[in-house]
Amino acid sequence: MRNRETTEWVAREACERLYPHITNPNWLILTARRKLFATWVTRVEGNTLRVLDVGGRIQPYRPLLNGRIRDYYSLDLVAGPLVSAVGKAEALPFPDNHFDLVFCTQMLEYVPVPQEAIDEIHRVLRPSGCLFLSAPAVFPRDSDPEYWRFLPSSLQLLLRNFSNVEIAAEGSTISGLVRTLNVSLITFSPRLLRSILRYTATPALNGLALVLERLARTTNNQFTANFSAFARK
Repeated sequence: MRNRETTEWVAREACERLYPHITNPNWLILTARRKLFATWVTRVEGNTLRVLDVGGRIQPYRPLLNGRIRDYYSLDLVAGPLVSAVGKAEALPFPDNHFDLVFCTQMLEYVPVPQEAIDEIHRVLRPSGCLFLSAPAVFPRDSDPEYWRFLPSSLQLLLRNFSNVEIAAEGSTISGLVRTLNVSLITFSPRLLRSILRYTATPALNGLALVLERLARTTNNQFTANFSAFARK
């Protein structure tokens, strides 16, 4: 798909990730991530921000900065309509202490040595600069090569050189279980059945999880499907 990406396709995909429809099997975690990032944006100082998006061919969270951007760069392994530089996260082609904010969402699982990517992000952030990170804890393998899944302790370890780190679950165990069921239904069902499930079972399960979370008021995250992290250099 990447070699056929257009600006219009990227814009549609970015919008669906930031404001997912309830028929999206990832609706629960994407909604939770948007709310977390929207809160964390208020902690980022300045209104003329230099921003780097690592793995940023889609850039769904760029609108959260709402006119505060001076420069926005993106790096990805493959060229795309919005990609500023082609390269690896383990060798960022940018100077030290250059960026106010770095996004790194759902790409660390594809990096052979994640610590190298995190160290590079730390290097290019200015003092007091911020990292917004998201990484999967539970998800079917969807490509090769793919190396890792992440829990709070592993994220804390990777981010140990930052001065301040906050790890947040993208929903509770309830939403983690339902999201895993949703993704599994879509992934492993026959192709002809997928669209039917997406418009019937998926929204029903998403709605059920939302109701159950509000009723249970649980903070248990032992089976959370995804985690986000805020880190300040």
